[in-house]
Amino acid sequence: MQTLNVELASRTYPIHIGRNLLAQTALILPHLKRKQVAIVSNTTVAPLYLETLSQPLREAGVSIVPIILPDGESYKSTETLNLIYDALLQNRCERSTTLIALGGGVIGDITGYAAATYLRGVPFIQVPTTLLSQVDSSVGGKTGINHPLGKNMIGAFYQPKLVLADITTLTTLPARELTAGLAEIIKYGLIRDADFFSWLENNIGLLLALDAEALSYAIYRSCKNKADVVIADEHEHGERALLNLGHTFGHAIENAMGYGVWLHGEAVAAGTMLAADLSHRLGWLSDKDKQRVANIFKAANLPITAPSLGVERYLDLMGLDKKVVDGKIRLILQQGIGQAIVSSDYDVAQLRQTLALADHE
Repeated sequence: MQTLNVELASRTYPIHIGRNLLAQTALILPHLKRKQVAIVSNTTVAPLYLETLSQPLREAGVSIVPIILPDGESYKSTETLNLIYDALLQNRCERSTTLIALGGGVIGDITGYAAATYLRGVPFIQVPTTLLSQVDSSVGGKTGINHPLGKNMIGAFYQPKLVLADITTLTTLPARELTAGLAEIIKYGLIRDADFFSWLENNIGLLLALDAEALSYAIYRSCKNKADVVIADEHEHGERALLNLGHTFGHAIENAMGYGVWLHGEAVAAGTMLAADLSHRLGWLSDKDKQRVANIFKAANLPITAPSLGVERYLDLMGLDKKVVDGKIRLILQQGIGQAIVSSDYDVAQLRQTLALADHE
């Protein structure tokens, strides 16, 4: 097991990464205010891992309230959030009850938001079971739900007490979900870690093959990169926005296609290629580096072309992004491998040319 800490003064918390961690109650018990937890999962993950997590806790005297939600991005909604509140109220859960998110990014985000708002804030723990959630959404305290007009538009910054990333859960992950997670791992290399990007170019096959050593290394390095950014800019006033490389384009794709049709990582990969194209048009990214970006996504079995939505539709949906300031869409763009910036200093005509690519490929 490897451990790193997200150092946020009194809200510092550990991220444990390793095999067979779900049953290790010694990692969880010190973070419980009282011996009652509500475990939020979904209809896919619960049959696989709910008992693995619950039984050792019961044996340690912990009372369990299971809350099983439907599976899918389309359920990251107000209606589903209310199912969590209903269960917490019906079971008389108190402010000292800890919520545990057992699942992927949707479960982590919606459980975190429920924890931030139920009784004005209760503790929660992240137990991510997908690669994407282990390297990204479970770390950093972003929680929330989708709105029909935009992704993650309703939420709160609310840090967990613990992140428990058990790589054994990845063995039951569908291949498409695994590759979606690789998009977020690649992102860290692109925005701030050129050496890691080079390592990924040489080892992407091992990650696809679920090599335990390679996975542990990639997850740890990704979490370290994200933790460093979160520590420097918890509430996304500056550097943390870099973590959204490809996301402004990607969220537009997810919204337009219908939540869940394109997986988040797939949309981020296509969105990152659009960001790379615009960066190239601006003269910031070389032909060679743009090709390296395309090559690694292809090697990871991720899309490198975005769907045809029409330029105006893209611009309309991107205008709903949280990073819009004074009506100007701020984009995360590349100045090389491992070098990204947040910029609204681009020619809109060139952005339109980039978006028009999707209509011709």
